[in-house]
Amino acid sequence: MNRNRLYLVIAATLFAGSALAQSADQQSTDTKSPPTRSSVSTTSNTTTSNDTQRAQQLQSVTVTAHAATMASGLMSVQTAPKAVSTISREAIVKASPGANFTQLIQSIPGVNSSTDDVTGLNDGNYSIRGFTGDEIGASVNGAPINDSGSYRVYATEYGDSENMGDITVLQGIPDVDMPDSGAAGGHIAWTTIDPTHTAGVDFVQSVGSNDYRRTFFRLNTGDLGPTRSWISWSDNSDDKWRGEGKAKVTKVDAKTVWTIDDNNSITGSLQYNREVKYLYFGPTKANVAQHGYHYDYDETYKPGSLDTNFWQLHANPFTSLMASADGEFTFSDSLHLSVVPYFQYGDGGSGTGNSFFAESTSTKPSFESANQDLNQDGAIVTGPNGKKALAYGFSSSTTYRPGVIAKFNQDLSETNALEYGVWYERTRQEQGEAFSLADYNTGAPINKWGDSDFIVYPNGEAQKQYDEFTLTETKKAFATDTWTPNDYWTFTAGASYMHVERSGFAYEFPGSFFNTSPKFSQIGSDGLDYNFHKFLPTAGIKFAPDANSQIFYGIGKTFRVPPNTAVFLNTVTGRAANKPESAWNNDLGYRYYTDNFAGSVMLYRSNFNNKQESGFDQFTGETFYTEIPKVKMQGVDGEATWRFADHWSLYGSYTYTQSKIESDLNTGDDGIFPVKGKDLYNTPRNLGYAALSYDDSSFWATLSAKSHSSFYGDYMNTEKAGGYTTLGLAAGFRFADFETWFRKPYVKINLDNLTDHKAFTNANNGTSFLASNPTKETDVNGKVLFASAPYYSLLEPRTIMVTVGASFF
Repeated sequence: MNRNRLYLVIAATLFAGSALAQSADQQSTDTKSPPTRSSVSTTSNTTTSNDTQRAQQLQSVTVTAHAATMASGLMSVQTAPKAVSTISREAIVKASPGANFTQLIQSIPGVNSSTDDVTGLNDGNYSIRGFTGDEIGASVNGAPINDSGSYRVYATEYGDSENMGDITVLQGIPDVDMPDSGAAGGHIAWTTIDPTHTAGVDFVQSVGSNDYRRTFFRLNTGDLGPTRSWISWSDNSDDKWRGEGKAKVTKVDAKTVWTIDDNNSITGSLQYNREVKYLYFGPTKANVAQHGYHYDYDETYKPGSLDTNFWQLHANPFTSLMASADGEFTFSDSLHLSVVPYFQYGDGGSGTGNSFFAESTSTKPSFESANQDLNQDGAIVTGPNGKKALAYGFSSSTTYRPGVIAKFNQDLSETNALEYGVWYERTRQEQGEAFSLADYNTGAPINKWGDSDFIVYPNGEAQKQYDEFTLTETKKAFATDTWTPNDYWTFTAGASYMHVERSGFAYEFPGSFFNTSPKFSQIGSDGLDYNFHKFLPTAGIKFAPDANSQIFYGIGKTFRVPPNTAVFLNTVTGRAANKPESAWNNDLGYRYYTDNFAGSVMLYRSNFNNKQESGFDQFTGETFYTEIPKVKMQGVDGEATWRFADHWSLYGSYTYTQSKIESDLNTGDDGIFPVKGKDLYNTPRNLGYAALSYDDSSFWATLSAKSHSSFYGDYMNTEKAGGYTTLGLAAGFRFADFETWFRKPYVKINLDNLTDHKAFTNANNGTSFLASNPTKETDVNGKVLFASAPYYSLLEPRTIMVTVGASFF
């Protein structure tokens, strides 16, 4: 199916659904309205979307009865027979201004999250129960936001916290209708708030440590006939807390709801982001010991030097857009259709320095040799090697990603509900690393976006380290059946079938044909085509002996198609494509809800197969992808909240994770690492979070503590980063309306890392299998194991942010 056909399918489905819904309404205007189902544009917790009519009636009573228990917003009533946690808007609005989702989910059991920068302007790191962020699905308003090639999520790109409604984490078993092709683990979803029925303007201004400045506006149209909308704009900036450089991020979000009638609607949403920021250097332990905690890229540049560590060479500019719609159509009391078309666009990348390019009078196309005035001195130097000059390498990615998810919900009876549908998308992604000129006198790239001023071959072609194009076509069909035979038991069974095709081309050093080393000569091919498919079952059972208690068990199989780079690099180096990752995830849990206390605890286990890692091919000098055949993650987690007095509440969560590698790792020419029996790197055994909250509707305050135990930085478990605990304080005051046109004024203060603690928070290089090898340890074949020191993110020192806001008109 080509792109034009896909757009026609999306348009036809939406308009046909709208017409059918209005027709059905005209034919049965006296019919009783069916129960309201959750939709992806109104709540992130869609685990109840296929509840039976009996279950919906029971849950409406349960949720209403225990709503006061969840006063802090850090915990919500759950009913699905699997692990799920939701952060409500009440907690989101109290968080640091500009916080992205990696910060907002830090309290959820199972989640290990950290960030280089509490402003939310530098993405973040997260894992869940040992699954890394690129092994976890993510969506906003029902549309997928994982990178279609690598599955990474860049959290800064997606919206302002003022626009977030709620955030839901499924720790182990995604719903079968979720648009995940790269989720071996769970799923993270969030929605934006619905437009208000009254018009007005919301304004927020924040300032803070490291010259943090943030301005946010939102225009609410109120009801304009059957539609209501909002559009927001924010300008965000701060200085890096270590090293030189700033982050500058501009966001535009919007949402529109068209209410066709009481049972039919179409919602459209948009998230636009443009960011220009400079990366933090990832230091090793040795770097910090030698240079101090604030070590970063070099702050000054000596004219004419080959300083690739100069900070201006490490830019990260990017532009992204996500546009989606959610059509909700009711054909009858027992049949409902949801259609979510979307389009994602992204363009940009990250820079680095290179000191190996040399001027040459040769007209032969050879990588890192250029018949070009690289140092801008007016001459091309002759000689055996020419004169070397500093170059700017820019790894870029451009993505066009249209898709659509369509599903029916059908009530077969009061006690039986069926959900079934399809997901289709067709993504085009262009990736490469091209080299361009850096200014000889300042060391800065002439164009930080890396799309001009190229270093070229004699024929004018830009010199690149790699050039890839991937067309990814994803097809998924799914169905879930829910049966509630009585008020006590719930049974669910579902399955999906997914088929993914990756095709395109991949070249390393394209255009280089006369290099003396085979490591820098063109290799690769076009016409690449690989197919992956899998049947994925899931099931759950829940027993609720009374209105307060639930006992449940859930099991599901997950599937992660190899990243596009893994597929293509293996072909380039003459190796077979990786096997897809897959896992059987199990949750066994208990929930208890009363008027003043709520809690949940669960045992979990994941049998994880073919965890993908990288190896090294000595002949080509290229990375290829391999796998760890078996990994087992298991443990216990839970959360609880207690309203122990009027206005006071206490929340806590805890996670224990045991992650054991059950196979050795063959990395090719780097050696076979004996990692069997070792722990996964970057996976603390113990995680804890606690929050004491007070809220009397005017003044509020929350004192929080977050604790991580130690974790390994390498797969061989030879280097460990120490555990750490941080304290945070947030407080605010909501004033009464000053005038009818000046409403809901407030002030908020957020303090992070109160004790000014220092810590390594995340090991960032998954290729660190062995931190060091001073004794020249060998593998089973006598090959000396390659060593690479882990590099880390660092905990930001104490920060303070002050926010004022109000609504007008």
